[in-house]
Amino acid sequence: MLGRLGLAVPAGFVIGTEACRAYLRDGRLPDGLADELTIAVASLPAGQVSVRSGASVSMPGMMTTILNLTVDSIEPLKKAVTEVFSSWNTPRARTYRELHGIPHDLGTAVTIQAMVYGDRDHRSGTGVAFTRNPNTGEPVPFGDVLFGRQGDAVVSGRELPLPLHDLTAREPKVWAGLLHAMDRVESHYRDACYLEFTFETGELWLLQVRPGRFVGAAAVRVATDLADDGVIGREEALRRVSPEDLQQVRTPRIVLAADVLARGLGACPGVAVGMVATSTDAAVRMAAKGPVILVRPETSPLDMRGIAAAAGIVTARGGPASHAAVVARAMGKPAVVGVAGLVVGAGSVRAGDRTIEEGTLVSIDGTSGDVVVGEATVTTSTAESHVCRLLGWADDISGDTSERPEPDRLRAAHIALSQTKARRKPE
Repeated sequence: MLGRLGLAVPAGFVIGTEACRAYLRDGRLPDGLADELTIAVASLPAGQVSVRSGASVSMPGMMTTILNLTVDSIEPLKKAVTEVFSSWNTPRARTYRELHGIPHDLGTAVTIQAMVYGDRDHRSGTGVAFTRNPNTGEPVPFGDVLFGRQGDAVVSGRELPLPLHDLTAREPKVWAGLLHAMDRVESHYRDACYLEFTFETGELWLLQVRPGRFVGAAAVRVATDLADDGVIGREEALRRVSPEDLQQVRTPRIVLAADVLARGLGACPGVAVGMVATSTDAAVRMAAKGPVILVRPETSPLDMRGIAAAAGIVTARGGPASHAAVVARAMGKPAVVGVAGLVVGAGSVRAGDRTIEEGTLVSIDGTSGDVVVGEATVTTSTAESHVCRLLGWADDISGDTSERPEPDRLRAAHIALSQTKARRKPE
């Protein structure tokens, strides 16, 4: 698809989801696939390849990715394909699908591409970008970039990335190309989008794109803005905003508190209060007694059970596009990432000259990035103008019985909108 939009994509090919389903069913690659792989690989430029998953539904960090694979025979490529197929059924992937209502029988495609190297030289790098702010829905580019690194360094959160906008000064040609790509993919999907990219010696390459699938206030703003711009109709805007989004639209914030333990980057709006847990096992165990906040140096797919059990997430490393941020955002859980100076030990957390033990009650604000000891005072605000427009559209459409698309879904949205409207009446 990216190639058809006229965007620069590394040479490659895709193995479809049907092959994955056959492999998971039979325990072996489908007949003839090895021969097709041999022919397809021969058409690629000489050098190393990447082997990536391509599920039809986004599952950030849950699937296996293999970089820098040297193909000197068909055998290592067959092994890489089976590793990606097999990762569909790992416990972390199954947990993620269960939490998000994704069917287990979809399977994943596999994309095999010639490598481009973000660590080639000082004019190379890698990043992830959203066409709009995923926390607020504001129509401005948002994301992270690392110079001299490959893509897994950004997503893993092992290093603190730079804001995406830093490309403007250091690589203006890459920045201009990225803005062009954002416009093209948003026009194609008629939605906010997420992109993964690499630039090698000043040349931009797009690796992956998918709809952003924002939640909460961000989903409300994107839907209303796109309708206001005539990109989608008002009825479609209502279909895109779920009752769950509307329940989250009154985003809590911590009132300025004196006992701030640490401050990082707000990665997913909202406030969560709970006991500090410093490992996935501890989070799962402690969650039986009450809400927990999972505090980690960084998260990986191996932390999926802990993330699922936690009310909120804090990481010492990583940026707004790290694994912790992306997964928390998809699950609507408040998250704070990139807390400089935070040291997570076995059973305790240290920030500056202060140490708190596992089990200590803390509050986190996924907007401001504050981590506060104790249960903080909370206030709320509403994305007034965008919610008001949706309320008006819902009222107009609910009064028109002619050819309403997906009437059950629309009625559910209208009920939720009406409930939100009732909550907004002056007290």
